[in-house]
Amino acid sequence: FQFDGDLQDRAGTFYVPEWAEKAYKDGTMYFTGPASELYIDTLEGTHHASVGDYIIRGVNGEIYPCKPDIFQKTYEMEE
Repeated sequence: FQFDGDLQDRAGTFYVPEWAEKAYKDGTMYFTGPASELYIDTLEGTHHASVGDYIIRGVNGEIYPCKPDIFQKTYEMEE
């Protein structure tokens, strides 16, 4: 999914894939800092996700951010 700055609507309902909701609830993805920015704990360490980045799940369930230009050259959106 493409990160738009949040994972939930104003009512607190998640509008991201179920795996992303689970990652948030288990602390793999979290908001921190004064600007409440999204970070993801990956196999390579902690990565910052910017608005517009794609948050993708790898073949082994790993989650990481991907810049839009790289995503468009490498991946296809899942429906």
